[in-house]
Amino acid sequence: MHGMAGIEVRTFAPEQATAWDAFVRAHDDGTFFHLSGWKDVIEKAFGHACPYLVAREGGEIAGVLPLVHLKSRIFGNRLVSNAFCVYGGPLAASEEAAQALDGAAMALADRLGVDSLEYRLLRPLHDDWVRHDDRYATFRKPISDDDEQNLLAIPRKQRAMVRKAIRLGLKSDALASPDDVHAVYAESVRNLGTPVFPRRYFRLLAQVFGKDCEGLLVHHEGSPVAAVLSFYYKDEVLPYYGGGTAAARQLAGNDFLYWEVMRRAAARGCRLFDFGRSKVGTGAFNFKKYWGFEPQPLYYEYRLRPGQTLNEVSPNNPKYGLAIALWRRLPLWVTNGLGPVIARNLG
Repeated sequence: MHGMAGIEVRTFAPEQATAWDAFVRAHDDGTFFHLSGWKDVIEKAFGHACPYLVAREGGEIAGVLPLVHLKSRIFGNRLVSNAFCVYGGPLAASEEAAQALDGAAMALADRLGVDSLEYRLLRPLHDDWVRHDDRYATFRKPISDDDEQNLLAIPRKQRAMVRKAIRLGLKSDALASPDDVHAVYAESVRNLGTPVFPRRYFRLLAQVFGKDCEGLLVHHEGSPVAAVLSFYYKDEVLPYYGGGTAAARQLAGNDFLYWEVMRRAAARGCRLFDFGRSKVGTGAFNFKKYWGFEPQPLYYEYRLRPGQTLNEVSPNNPKYGLAIALWRRLPLWVTNGLGPVIARNLG
């Protein structure tokens, strides 16, 4: 397909999954979102083409690049690494392999006629691409194998909320089904004015990633209060899709939810808690800071087609303000029906 100096780049084949994932796990910059299983999940859940790229040298994998082609009248025509994920971009064993992957991705973007090629990175890569490094931040922090140390590492005010939830009798179930998590999550994002992902997406995540994808449900006197779908990668835990019901605020349900994720993950052997991405200046951003996590900038880079400007797909974009306000007022059964049609193109 494409290559340079003895390095060949071709599209991913299913039989390469084991070797792809081994390469990702061995790479210092590899993340859960680089794993090959995302291709299967995204294609089946949303119907998007995923032209994942593999660089090979001497018969061995020398680099990988997960890509998703999102094409929508409303949200534009984009090639994203990695869509529906907070991290992505090329992983390579050498500068030559990185350049080969980059060249193949740009050639593919040109053939597809996309408006933009987007990399979601933990560190900058291209000085000549459009870059946003002040819009999103990630929150990552080491955790101990000792519950008391982890609790004391939470700032006093939020620690008090965790203790309040324990006194109120909140309990957690780490064997929650994807459907249980989705039900709480759907209500939470509706209240934020955001379209919900389809239930089958959560089911596919659990199916494809198995023990590395875990649902946790918090309940009070038998009623669901908060829930989260978490990912496990090496010694990291990533609580990814979470939310709470209207009762969660009074019961400190969200604080208890993330404490339970941390507590259970530490017992499982995890030593890094990845609180995920938040938009700078939002409530979620502040919530994570209150937990004692320091924001680290994410570097989202865009190679734009000549003449194109960046279409910001974000709830903070003023042009979506009226739609968000109306969405919050819709009944849950309506948003659960319409949401997946919209959300599949958000990426």
